[in-house]
Amino acid sequence: MREIAIVAFAQTDHRRRSDELSEVEMLMPVLHDVLRQTGLKTSDIGFTCSGSSDYLAGRAFSFTMALDGVGAWPPISESHVEMDGAWALYEAWVKLLTGEADTALVYAYGKTSPGEIRDVLTRQLDPYYVAPLWPDSVSLAALQAQALIDAGDTDERALAAVAARSRTAAAANPHAPLSGPVPAGDYLVQPLRTGDCPPVSDGAAAVILAAGDTARGLCERPAWIRGMDHRIEAHSLGVRDLTDSPSARQAAERAGAFERPVDTAELHAPFTSQEVVLRKALRLGDDVNVNPSGGALAANPVMAAGLIRIGEAAARIHRGASDRALAHATSGPCLQQNLVAVLEGES
Repeated sequence: MREIAIVAFAQTDHRRRSDELSEVEMLMPVLHDVLRQTGLKTSDIGFTCSGSSDYLAGRAFSFTMALDGVGAWPPISESHVEMDGAWALYEAWVKLLTGEADTALVYAYGKTSPGEIRDVLTRQLDPYYVAPLWPDSVSLAALQAQALIDAGDTDERALAAVAARSRTAAAANPHAPLSGPVPAGDYLVQPLRTGDCPPVSDGAAAVILAAGDTARGLCERPAWIRGMDHRIEAHSLGVRDLTDSPSARQAAERAGAFERPVDTAELHAPFTSQEVVLRKALRLGDDVNVNPSGGALAANPVMAAGLIRIGEAAARIHRGASDRALAHATSGPCLQQNLVAVLEGES
């Protein structure tokens, strides 16, 4: 199989509100940064793929406006997924595997502050039986958390410890809006308190992929993608065991995550209870450094947070802080869809 690596990663400083910036204005510094890291120009990129959601922007085909940040000339080979940017990275990875391109630019962005994100995400639900009830994302996460508590897999004190560890780690992340010790706070939806939930975040991220010797020429220590896979649970929440994630486990197995131990895991777990589920499904022991960036509990720009998990894992490999890392992205309620990538640095 053709060798593909992540050779550059950039992200914005994620903010609670960015009313003064359009999506294009938010994206352009990130795109310039990621190209600067490699010395490439837009014309050198063989394929461009983006991830975003029209539901956040409130208008159809909003991603076409974001293309202004890439540039209208010369013409480019471009694609878009109505998903987190991690799935755009998957499409770009497949494109490079076919040999149709040697380099790819992947970017994602999300402005969640203009609307009520808890209500917007109800549009992901089954449109016949569940969506008309308008159960918001926090209420559904609370159902999952309560199921874990009832099963004896965790308790509120353990969930608070997950939040504290993540926000403490985020103190070293200049892009995260939340860091350092935070109080558990009041209940949003019992048993989840404000500390168990992600911050509203506006932000963007971008990565550059390259194949073989091209990657080696662009990056001193490329983060090689050894495997990547994504799976989905049943759409109906009523037929799922919310205390487990078979799709995450299967994606990890297909990506080769269980072949050898990993030293780092960047998990896209916007709620503390979801980290409990993912640690079990992905077989992560206490020796694995989980979310050293602070994870989605420190910064959660919807549609970019999953791509950021992959980018953060790759960046640790670039600077020699990790040799073999697992990166995870999710979409949908209660970990409905899961993508797992395994990254390695050359010894």
